[in-house]
Amino acid sequence: MTYLQLYQKYQRLSPVYQQEVDDFVEFLTARKKDQEQQPLRKTPVFGSAKGQFHMRPDFDTQLDEFADYQ
Repeated sequence: MTYLQLYQKYQRLSPVYQQEVDDFVEFLTARKKDQEQQPLRKTPVFGSAKGQFHMRPDFDTQLDEFADYQ
């Protein structure tokens, strides 16, 4: 569809529908602007949190609270 064809179709619409078309175009423009402003998500890299978490040396030892369940 060319711009001329689109404009001719637009001219045949009643003023109420022309306003709806205008509102829809504004909506699409705002949505496109919002999508362009959203920052791109970084892809997580395996091992990037290395050194940020520390486990106690006795992590694997049996907890006293669970002694009754052995």
